[in-house]
Amino acid sequence: MLLLIGTLITWGADPKIEALKADRKFFTDASCRELKKGVKPQDLAAFQSELLKTVATGMLNRSYDRTYRAAWYEAYPSPRELGKTLKLGEGFSRYENITGIYLEAGEHVVLLGKTGGKQLSLLIPYWMRKPAKGVDPAKDPNGWGLERQEIPLKEGVNLINVTKGGNAYVSYFDDDSKHAPKVTVHFPTGQVNGFFDASKHTNEDWDRLLNQAVSPIMDVRGKHIQVAYPVEWFKVHTRSKGVELIRNYDAMLNHHYTLMGLVKYKKVPRNHILARVNFNYYMFRDEDGVAYYGNREVMRLVADPSVVIKGDPCWGFSHETGHVLQMIPQMTWGGMTEVSCNLFSLYTVGMMGNESRLKAQKNYASARKKIIEANPKRSYLAEADVFDRLVPFWQLHLYLSRNGRPDFYADVMEQMRRRPDAGSGNDAIRNQFEFAKICCDVSKLDLTEFFERWGFFWVGQLKVEDYGKYDYNITQAMVDETKSYIAKKKYRKPSADLTLIEG
Repeated sequence: MLLLIGTLITWGADPKIEALKADRKFFTDASCRELKKGVKPQDLAAFQSELLKTVATGMLNRSYDRTYRAAWYEAYPSPRELGKTLKLGEGFSRYENITGIYLEAGEHVVLLGKTGGKQLSLLIPYWMRKPAKGVDPAKDPNGWGLERQEIPLKEGVNLINVTKGGNAYVSYFDDDSKHAPKVTVHFPTGQVNGFFDASKHTNEDWDRLLNQAVSPIMDVRGKHIQVAYPVEWFKVHTRSKGVELIRNYDAMLNHHYTLMGLVKYKKVPRNHILARVNFNYYMFRDEDGVAYYGNREVMRLVADPSVVIKGDPCWGFSHETGHVLQMIPQMTWGGMTEVSCNLFSLYTVGMMGNESRLKAQKNYASARKKIIEANPKRSYLAEADVFDRLVPFWQLHLYLSRNGRPDFYADVMEQMRRRPDAGSGNDAIRNQFEFAKICCDVSKLDLTEFFERWGFFWVGQLKVEDYGKYDYNITQAMVDETKSYIAKKKYRKPSADLTLIEG
């Protein structure tokens, strides 16, 4: 759970603030990013603030590097905007606008340009938080979540107090991000740590950033991924391989976006999914993204580019990010939380050249025995093994992809994005029947027999525990309405028994 350390900011007639405000007249705007034309060295004597006098001196002699200290920041789509366009909620990074600035504990100045009325804040997460000495990390009473300090920013001078030193991020999200203005944020205090941007940096830049780091954490940004791992382990596992690491992370997420139709329908978000360090548990996903334990071995699994795309590391990353991208409740009605996320795992692990886990674990035979051959008949949702439960959903992909429709799920999920969910809570089971209809419409096939055999049309009371309790009342009327809908389309039947397909 995310914990806010608090908001600490000073306003009012503080002499430091008044001096900073007075010296803004020498600059083109409130961010003090540029000196006005005509300002000369002899004007420095008129400065009231030693800080801005130092900044101006650097600008005049061209030694002041604005790359990180005074940068422009753009708004990212808010969770509300993503929910509207992609049917996805929380899960993307809250730390999109990486500043490359490390703020030590204590007082700092932040200068903010015109915001057009938009709300911005400064985030300082405590990436390296560890359980108290003697506490079992997995049972930490403070939880596993990421603590952070959040400080609201106003146009002009902000005199802030940082409680714990850390990397700084500008929080700037908007419900209409495309039309939100760019905003300048200037950090005349603090240290430059920099960050690695895979779109413009090389492995030589990577090594330089690691060698010069003043923070224990290095920020990394790719096209789809954002990473915050310890510099210590990057130096061990990723020396001269930063480009390759981020390329592999981006490739895995691109496969996710392909499966769900965001590539085909040109809806891939600008937002990134965050992978960070933690000191409580091997691997988990929460509202701040995916977290990995910060020791040598686990960091090797996620920071060595040759390892992260293979076997369990590839599956683990794909599974946890699959949780971020699974549509709820349309692909994740109660009983599907650990199922629909693994559609992403199976697809991406396979596309990265790995063996199918369903095949290796012999889940196809197991699922047929426990669900299709069961007497009396049962629903796939009644099966405890989530991998067995996954089989019918993956068989649909296997059959359609082998018959000219590799974008089957891309079209299915796009149809789901275009229509409201069919129900939630104890009524969420209606999404199962909506899913069956959409699958038939997208494939132009009558899949009634397939769904029948896997227990999608099982009738009765079904209690499901899935991070919550669901009490489903599956009626004959629901089944009859779905079968009637499919029958009226007069689609042809599949040319093979889909329940026998493996891969």
